[in-house]
Amino acid sequence: MTSIRIIGTGGYQPGDPIPTEEITRLVGPLPDEVLEGLSIERRFWMIDPKTGEHRENNSDMAYRAAVRALDAAGVEAAEVDLMVLATGTPDFPLPPVVNLVQEHLGLVSCATMELRSGGAGVVQGLDIARMYLEAGTYRTALVIGSEAISPVLAPVFLGQDPNRIRMRDRMPVYMFGDGAGAIVLRAEEGEGGLRAGATACIGGDRKPGIHSVGGGTHAPIHQQLKAKRLVDLKVDVVGAGDFTPVMVTEAIRSTLQRSGVDVESVDLCLVPEGNVGWMLDSLHELGLDTTEWKALDGRIFDSLSTMGAVGCAAVPLFLDDAWRSGRIRPGDRLMLIGVESTKWIYAGAVVDWTAQAPVR
Repeated sequence: MTSIRIIGTGGYQPGDPIPTEEITRLVGPLPDEVLEGLSIERRFWMIDPKTGEHRENNSDMAYRAAVRALDAAGVEAAEVDLMVLATGTPDFPLPPVVNLVQEHLGLVSCATMELRSGGAGVVQGLDIARMYLEAGTYRTALVIGSEAISPVLAPVFLGQDPNRIRMRDRMPVYMFGDGAGAIVLRAEEGEGGLRAGATACIGGDRKPGIHSVGGGTHAPIHQQLKAKRLVDLKVDVVGAGDFTPVMVTEAIRSTLQRSGVDVESVDLCLVPEGNVGWMLDSLHELGLDTTEWKALDGRIFDSLSTMGAVGCAAVPLFLDDAWRSGRIRPGDRLMLIGVESTKWIYAGAVVDWTAQAPVR
């Protein structure tokens, strides 16, 4: 029997951690209840907070995470025959970030694919890679999620009086960080591995919850250059609070159904923001603390508080953190859930874990 196993993961975040106290100095304070609800104690940026200068970029971080994942898996870069990368913050519109990483790895020829996405992208990428590997088209896949969000945040505070920065502009600066995570998959004989995943966009009739506006072709470039900021990150915090719990519960239900497993058999469930106060309160208030959600009580995990909200990097970065810390062990059944409020997209997958934790 051939299974598609996760044999290694790797994570990378740039620079020194930036505590929330530093963000307060940069953009001014948030109300205590809002700050508590965010549940983020620190984050990492690829820019210098003092100058906005780039110390590295998206593809650099993705490459470093990929190398760490390959090292953990005991796999040479030359063995990778499929790479799937998800990001919402590429170095350039073209060429794709995945091909910059391919070049860094020294791979002259490799099948590549890039998903322009948010938090759901890597889980979607895992399912795509699984299908290729199951079909026998490829044997070893590298799935990467990477985000460089801080460059968009810098114009909010550089040269600005913190006391005059609007509350809605402060929120993203407190929330978002940079980083990358990578996962190595291999088709091997034996039990365990990835099961069929689930994904859907359930916001076809809703406005985007996160809108990155600027630098595209939505309007003439000469008109965009007249805007206050070339790229503006708009976050519908209220909308996310209302609808993200809907996505999460639907993702869990759909993933369990698609993978053919019972919720009671799941040992751990990775849901970025799954343990934050606002999420738990919203689930209860909306009556969405379903039987499945209640069954997972105490088994939800993430690393949001110490790594920040990192978009496509969240699932692989948090997964790597849990694996290397020994929380995930061979024989565990994991459910991985990625959600994004760009257009309210979810993706989920179940994996029966087989990899031994790397030597720390």
